[in-house]
Amino acid sequence: MSYLNVQNLSIYDTRIGKVLVENLSFDLALDEALGIIGESGSGKSLTCKAILGLNPSYLQVSGHIRLDGEDILGVCAKKLRKIRYQKIAIIFQDAMNAFDPICKIGSQMIESLQENMNYKEAKNLSLDWLERVGLPSQRVFASYSYELSGGMLQRVMIALALARKTPLILADEPTSALDVISQREIIELFKIFLDKDHALLFVTHDLNVASFLCDDILVMKNGQAVTYGNKEEIFVNPQEEYTRYLISQRDLLSQRFSQCFA
Repeated sequence: MSYLNVQNLSIYDTRIGKVLVENLSFDLALDEALGIIGESGSGKSLTCKAILGLNPSYLQVSGHIRLDGEDILGVCAKKLRKIRYQKIAIIFQDAMNAFDPICKIGSQMIESLQENMNYKEAKNLSLDWLERVGLPSQRVFASYSYELSGGMLQRVMIALALARKTPLILADEPTSALDVISQREIIELFKIFLDKDHALLFVTHDLNVASFLCDDILVMKNGQAVTYGNKEEIFVNPQEEYTRYLISQRDLLSQRFSQCFA
């Protein structure tokens, strides 16, 4: 049964009179990961923000977005904030702007966790997850965001999302600011996260990461889904031209990388 069901999602920019996302549909069940792939400007991030209700008001969103059986498109802002807090954790692409620069990282993590636990439990959980994503937990916990690098802040966001244990994580390019070794460690944590009680919507341009982590793949181009289905079928026998092109470029890059280190 789908935990997240998106049907005929369209996003229209009223300023320029242009459709940015058109009739997008997909399903995501608990214990599954869906990878959304596409070049910059294809509508991946807009789709995530539409699910969260975070697109600006000049973008008109239509269709249906059902979360745990409830259509959340058009619900009031107060109710949507409650739904986001209880059911969705978010990993934004721009980690530098995701944190309040006048509050320490630890305070912000505890504020996000403390509704369901006391201060001590929230602090211990925060430190534990900072450690698990490869950060010096005590130092990062006591730091301000401007004292940390973009890669470190990215890992803080990942730690917080995983610590909250919401049924759904929306991750928009969550490993883009990380080195290869850190990427692999984080992907392994996402793998552990996925079980019968959790689902992951993973936006990425990295086909290798998507093929390793995700069960299904949705390929977007110019705001439309050009391919959607099981990853094995898509990567082994892609039917659509743009999808074949993306996979061929991935294979070519892998060959060149191997030659460089042969």
